[in-house]
Amino acid sequence: MKLKQLESLLGTLQQFSNPKIDLEQYPTGPHIASRMLYTAENSFGDVTNKVVADFGCGCGTLGLAASLLDAEYVVGLDIDAQSIEIATANAEDLELEMDFVQCDLRNLGWRGPIVDTVVMNPPFGTRKKGADMDFLCAALKIASQAVYSLHKTTTREHVKRTALRDYNAKSAEVLCELRFDVPQLYKFHKKKEVDVAVDLWRFVPQRIQGKGL
Repeated sequence: MKLKQLESLLGTLQQFSNPKIDLEQYPTGPHIASRMLYTAENSFGDVTNKVVADFGCGCGTLGLAASLLDAEYVVGLDIDAQSIEIATANAEDLELEMDFVQCDLRNLGWRGPIVDTVVMNPPFGTRKKGADMDFLCAALKIASQAVYSLHKTTTREHVKRTALRDYNAKSAEVLCELRFDVPQLYKFHKKKEVDVAVDLWRFVPQRIQGKGL
């Protein structure tokens, strides 16, 4: 599938009607989502025929992008039941197979298929400090091949240092810097929209060093 076609299909998805600020619910736009998954597949081969988990899946955009790129199996995890309802409807609209699990990623007791790749747009930690790193810690415990994640560019050094030192990442690489469009969703937003500089990261977990580990 071509990038333009992927972005177009993702642009048809329903998004949050009543986003929850405590969960930092912001939609992952089709422009960023399509490039994130397209890069994961075309540069690294981390999507097609792989088991992919979408952490904090929200309305399912990243996971459904993985499904459109022929992932073998995709599961979306989110703490919010309403988000999972929207994501389920989105999957049905696109006639795609994707499972969903309601859970708290900070207390994840993983049972199920081995996950090759985790994709996520975690909370940036502006409402709850460290929320972004909680997601990353959980993702690096689950992924066997790679983790793709978006983090504010201003946190770049902290993210890299923590991933390599504390979360057992073998490597942590910024693939590109993107502009994340934050629309006027909440009452405290004064501007119609704001562009936030974010890094697209690829993390490789340590255990990929040896086969079967």
